[in-house]
Amino acid sequence: MPVQPSRTLSRREALGLIAGTLAATRIPQSACAQPPRKPNVIVVYTDDQGSVDMGAYGAADLSTPNMDALAAGGVRFTQFYAPAPICSPSRAGLLTGRFPLSAGVPGNVSSTPGDPGMPGAQVTMAEMFKQAGYATAHIGKWHLGFSPDTMPNAQGFDYSFGHMGGCIDSYSHFFYWAGPNRHDLYRNGQEVHHDGEFFQDLMLREAERFMTEHHESPFFMYFAFNAPHYPYQGYARWLQHYRDQGMASPRDLYAAFLSTQDEHLGQLLSLLDRLGLTNDTIIVLQADNGHSTEERAHFGGGSAGPFRGAKFSLFEGGIRVPAVISWPGHLPEGAVRNQLAHGCDWLPTLASLCGVEDLSANLDGRSLGDVLQSESALSPHESLIWHVKDGGPAPQWAVREGDWKLIVNTRDTSDGRNITNIEGPFLVNLAEDPGESTNLAEKQPDLVARLTTIHEEWFASQ
Repeated sequence: MPVQPSRTLSRREALGLIAGTLAATRIPQSACAQPPRKPNVIVVYTDDQGSVDMGAYGAADLSTPNMDALAAGGVRFTQFYAPAPICSPSRAGLLTGRFPLSAGVPGNVSSTPGDPGMPGAQVTMAEMFKQAGYATAHIGKWHLGFSPDTMPNAQGFDYSFGHMGGCIDSYSHFFYWAGPNRHDLYRNGQEVHHDGEFFQDLMLREAERFMTEHHESPFFMYFAFNAPHYPYQGYARWLQHYRDQGMASPRDLYAAFLSTQDEHLGQLLSLLDRLGLTNDTIIVLQADNGHSTEERAHFGGGSAGPFRGAKFSLFEGGIRVPAVISWPGHLPEGAVRNQLAHGCDWLPTLASLCGVEDLSANLDGRSLGDVLQSESALSPHESLIWHVKDGGPAPQWAVREGDWKLIVNTRDTSDGRNITNIEGPFLVNLAEDPGESTNLAEKQPDLVARLTTIHEEWFASQ
């Protein structure tokens, strides 16, 4: 049949057609009055991931396409700091928006059942979102308490699945590192057994159940990977991939576990897409601290790139971490931010983006809203403070102000076989010496004194 030429409608005909269409598709007034849906939030926390161990951060030898995709679709930070160079206090800072000492977690929490952790008086990100009507879930690693009043369900999470201690074998779900060996896998505070099932597969299954159940209303999910923390248990195909490339050990072991983690992140993102939630979901991706050089991690595998130190150290390699935030259609895409930012900043930032009330008092974190929108915005921080107790003879502490950083009582963990304790103050200008190779403390006594005062006054207020 020949195509009939189109005819331009008169204004009267067009208005009549529009009126008829509106009448046929009239929306109830109550529906029109509904406010827009608040965004979902997923915080993805990786475990012992090196400062530069992601393609978007220049790691040419690693395959991390899904983490890189988040960076390409969002905002990536180059001077982002973990709240601590070890697991528990870093997580406390994230979830409370307070420096770890203020949050009651100055060092790692016990991995023994029945032992306490982060005080229940602390207000967590989960409690904030729950108060705003969100469904809340913890999936993965906890390491913030193993007693009923400090496990996830007592800290604002409606649903919880994962291990309570510092690490587990991914298949037996046992904690082997401080005997006696013990099983550590819990769902809503009750021990469960999934013998032989890969832990990250279990995490995805739990996430799918939670997100499917709550896909019509906003949810907050804290998705805390156990990778690339030891034991390195990446898929065999990834291990073979890196060995085929000639990668040396233990980098190959670490890389295989990191790429296995990245593969599971991709499956999580695909699940969001299948549920039609991609554009309605804010995703934060951050490492909890630098890579491990412990013997149990084969003395390394991860990389801090140009930075000195690793996990357990307040040198940059222990606390400068990969960090990305993505919200399609609402935040810039493919953006890079060089401003100073910190893991405690996520709580106030997410509260602002989601339009929910920040319930916490005396936050150390600051909203990154202006920074997210503009590369020329000033960092919300004049200074940052770290104070960590990890079993050493004295607490480690550090202050960063502008380009200057003062560290006291830290150690160089770059080489796990030859850890060096740093006595006295260590002062560096990071703009001139990002590798922290030269101690300027003797040349700048007034600056050392001023930065020391910042720490002392803050510590006295705790």
